[in-house]
Amino acid sequence: MDTRLRSAFDDVWTGTIVPPRWRPAVSRWRVLLVGLGLVLVLALVWVLFFRAPPPAAPKVHAVPVTVAKATVADVPVSITALGAAQAWTSVTVLAQVSGKLLSVNVPEGSEVQAGQVIAQIDPAPYRAVLMQAEGALKRDEALLADARIDLARYRALQAQNAIASQTVDTQAALVQQDEGTVLLDQGTVAAANVNLGWCRVVSPVTGRVGVRLVDPGNLVSSSGSVSSTPSTAAATSSSAPISGSSSATGIVIVNQLQPTAVTFTVPEGDFQRLSDVSNGFRKPMVTKAFSQESGELLDTGQLSIADNRVDPTTGSVELKARFPNTAEKLWPGQFVNVQLTLQVLPRVTTIPVNAVNQGPNGSFLYVVGANKTVSMRPVTVAWTQGTTVVVKSGVRAGETVVTDGQMILKAGSPVRIIPAAK
Repeated sequence: MDTRLRSAFDDVWTGTIVPPRWRPAVSRWRVLLVGLGLVLVLALVWVLFFRAPPPAAPKVHAVPVTVAKATVADVPVSITALGAAQAWTSVTVLAQVSGKLLSVNVPEGSEVQAGQVIAQIDPAPYRAVLMQAEGALKRDEALLADARIDLARYRALQAQNAIASQTVDTQAALVQQDEGTVLLDQGTVAAANVNLGWCRVVSPVTGRVGVRLVDPGNLVSSSGSVSSTPSTAAATSSSAPISGSSSATGIVIVNQLQPTAVTFTVPEGDFQRLSDVSNGFRKPMVTKAFSQESGELLDTGQLSIADNRVDPTTGSVELKARFPNTAEKLWPGQFVNVQLTLQVLPRVTTIPVNAVNQGPNGSFLYVVGANKTVSMRPVTVAWTQGTTVVVKSGVRAGETVVTDGQMILKAGSPVRIIPAAK
């Protein structure tokens, strides 16, 4: 290339001299470069100052829960049933002779002892009857003595052949007749004494007197009827003992409260288990009675009585337990919860019953770890007794389990332990 031409080209390339025909193209190129740089600067400013901050990670809140420790304990295996307390002995005290009721000698609701006088029936008519019987006895005893004297005299005369044998025999028969009359009179006197004694109405058992059923001044009858209309009192025949009817009106009812009985029924299957454990109910079984309202232990007794049949309509058997009731917390007619202990499971792992949840794959629970997060574990329940669950596997003694708040938990959820509601 020519030297001058090359020099001119270099001047154009370096910008020293721009040929007139090249000047518009170079200006456009520079504008393009400047615009591109300006865009890059604006983009950099936008990124540094006007870009929105990245969204913050959602904050995880700890779930409030109540917890309990898994413990090792001896757990009784028991059967529970609904029972009714009743007096061990309940007696409706009836009048055994008819007459006017003079007094009721014990306050309502008071304690009485066996043999204590409860009421007094007018004894005057029976004293009179006794007096008549004793008078007849004395008269007939005198007649018997006279007949015996005559018989002795006749036998002495018979030995001397001074009297006929028929006379002696007749006198001997008269003596036997008078002996029978005296014996009859003695029975009448004894019956009169019994009726007079029955005017003092005594308690047959030791117990508590209920509400008075008859007021003093009424006429009571040996049949159990009560009337305010005067009538002739009649003595009860000693040959016909009185058998009180359950519908008859008594004077008072005496309930024996110490001991007290509790009757209840158990299903046939539980009855068989009880029979096996108690050797056919020959071995007394510990029985506890709890209040239905508060769950308080009222008394501890023994089961030793079972009915002799299975009720075919319900498939259950009636049982009767005896309670000492020294504190008199059991009252006749009171409904209680009865617990019978079959056996005791020694040294087993236990947790509260509300720690166990049910899922599609069975029972499970949540265990709180050292980092205050929970893990979900399947659990095998061996026995449930009241509010306590015996765990066969799934949790170890000393571990902390969730007892409330499980509904919103999942594996790995953080938790916040709060006190249990009282």
